[in-house]
Formats: sequence, structure tokens, C-alpha cells
Amino acid sequence: MAGTNKTIVRAGFEALYYSGAYRLLQPVTAGIGVILTLHHVRPARDGAFQPNRLLEVTPEFLDEAIARVRAAGLETVSIDEVHRRLVSGDHGKRFVCFTVDDAYRDIAQWAHPIFERHGVPYALYVPTRFPDGAGELWWVALETVVARAERVTLTMEGAEKSFSCASTEEKWATYDTIYWWLRSLPTETALRAAVADLARAHGVDMAELCRDLCMSWEEIGALAADPLVTIGAHTVNHVMLGKVPAEAVRAEMADGVAQIEARLGVQARHFAYPVGDRVAAGPREFATAGALGFKTAVTTRPGVLFPEHRAHLMALPRISLNGEFQHRRYLDVLLSGAATALWTRFRRVDAA
Repeated sequence: MAGTNKTIVRAGFEALYYSGAYRLLQPVTAGIGVILTLHHVRPARDGAFQPNRLLEVTPEFLDEAIARVRAAGLETVSIDEVHRRLVSGDHGKRFVCFTVDDAYRDIAQWAHPIFERHGVPYALYVPTRFPDGAGELWWVALETVVARAERVTLTMEGAEKSFSCASTEEKWATYDTIYWWLRSLPTETALRAAVADLARAHGVDMAELCRDLCMSWEEIGALAADPLVTIGAHTVNHVMLGKVPAEAVRAEMADGVAQIEARLGVQARHFAYPVGDRVAAGPREFATAGALGFKTAVTTRPGVLFPEHRAHLMALPRISLNGEFQHRRYLDVLLSGAATALWTRFRRVDAA
């Protein structure tokens, strides 16, 4: 997230909180529940250049977030219970559901003990190439390349471009430029080829990154044995489904479910779209998830749950616990639904 955008978001949180507007809006914006998203939970890392810091929160913040949710009188429920309440129309008490994407090893080390201590259920969405040790965490590879390099050169838009990475400021600028260029590419294949070339040129082993960061099947299996944990599917290769052909969309979803069942002996009935924004998942992907029989499928489109989501179970919104905004007051604003209501212009369902 570019520095300017972070400043704007932070200012919005501060305004909603200190003006009390989030409390005034809450009766209209709160909905019936919230699905929260996590990726990494681990102690804060040193270093000024951390472009993926938004994907991680500290164990202390997770512990505080759970306490804050409970203090607000919200129930903590499983994703199965979210489904039941939406389908049955049981909207009595407002709830929070924690979800975790990608099955990083720090979840077992740092997050699970916190969830266990509080008795909080959570869903763990697994892209099956990650525990195989062969996943392409291209966003991590890009960060690693830029962090190590003094200069990065690559072919962009048909021309060779070179970026200085000598200073921290230059590293941030280089990462943002390359990252958003990669995200603009029309296909997932083109994105991954570009990152693979960059990683090879700078001696970054993408498979080693995956093995270091992600749980093995044995580690995931140990979590899956805990009744608090619901294992969900997250494709095979963690691809942005909106950028692959229709047959690949179905295969990524179905094969991910099959591999989870083969390796863990559990049936993944819930799904999370990788990246999960409007580019990565839309009506085609929602229809495919429904046809494959998932009970729910979650996006990263921001929002809280309303009774109307009963008709859109394959396009459920979530709110990210963002590592750039680890403050209790920001969590209060997010749980109120006020921030996401302003983002969506008070539209309750975003499934188009």
C-alpha cells in the first residue's frame, strides 16, 4: 500500500473514531456479523522496508482483538455456524468469524495457541501447493528481490526498465511500481513468468521461500485435528481466478478440495478466493463455487454480513485485520461496519 493511501485510510479511521460517527452509524451499518481475515500472525519484524507488512499482525494484537470482540458482546463462531445462521435466518446475536488464508507456519506457532486459549474457532484456507513446498509466493519473492538488490532491471511493457533500490525510499517506490504493473497483467501466467525471471536473476529460490514460510501437510493435519479449526479450500496454486480460463477455474477449485481430502481426510466445504478482490473473483467464479457445492465462499471485498447475504453465499465479504493499522480504535471502527459502509457507499451486498 503506498504511503499516501495509508495516510488517507488512517485519517479516515481517526475521523470516524474521534468524531463518534462510527457509533452513530453502527445501528445502520453493523449488520448481523463480521468475517475477519488474517494471513500472518508473528512478532513484528525489524526493518523499514516491509511492503507485505499489511498481511501480518502481532500475536499481541490478535489477543487484544479477540478480547475486544468479546468485550463488545459479539459471539465468536465457526464458518459452519456463519452458514447456518445465514441460511436459517437466525440473526439474534451479532457475531465474528475469524478466517486465516494461506496456511503460513506462524499460524501454528503463534495464532493457534491464542485461538485455543480463548476457545475461538477459525477457518484455515489452504492452497495445496503451499504445503507441498512448491507454491509460488510471488509477492514475497518480489519483496525479497527488492530488499536484497541495489538495482532491479526487468522488461516491462516491451521495454527494459531499471530501478535503483539503494535507499529504503527507492525500494518502496520500486516495489510499488513493479507490484502494480504485475497486478495489471492480463493473465496469471504472464505475472508468474515475470516474477520467476526476476527471482532467477537475483538468486531468489521461490520454492525455498515456500518451504520456509508455509506449513507442511503434517503441520496442517495437527491443526485439523482440533475441533476449533475448519479446513477450507483456497485453490491449488493460489491463482487470481479471474485471470485464468473457465476450465482452469473449476480445476483449481475442485482439485484443491480433492487434494485436501486425500492428504488430511477431511472434506473442505468452504472456499476462499485467492486475492479475492473484484479482479480476482467475480460472477463466473461465484457460479463455479456454487456449482461445486461449497457451503460458503469468501472474498476480500470489504463489508459486514447482512441477512441479504443468504442469497449470495458464494460472495461473502470480509474485513482484513491489516498489519498497518493495529490499533484498538481502528478495530472498533471496523467492527461497527461504518468504514466499509462508506467504502461501499452503503451498499449491503457487493456480488456483481
